[in-house]
Amino acid sequence: MAIKKQFLKSKPVCKVTFTVPAAEAKQVTVAGNWNEWNTEAEPLKKLKNGTFKGTVNLEAGQAYEFKYVVDGQWQNDVEADGYAWNDYAAADNSVINL
Repeated sequence: MAIKKQFLKSKPVCKVTFTVPAAEAKQVTVAGNWNEWNTEAEPLKKLKNGTFKGTVNLEAGQAYEFKYVVDGQWQNDVEADGYAWNDYAAADNSVINL
């Protein structure tokens, strides 16, 4: 899994590209506190090499919690900037700092 951050000079926005290797998966989405944990709001596109990839525009200067949903299973990103405990899910969420 990988996260690429591209900060825009003209706006306080960061283009965040999420890449998830999941060749056997049918669907991968990214859900986070920026989209109210909507598991359908940010679908990632499956590439020919079996990875899923997608870009989300997020406000710079913020920290966001997120997880991937791979065929209905919640997963953290091993390359996240950090992790935050979530009492509701009784599990850690991935954190990205912009």
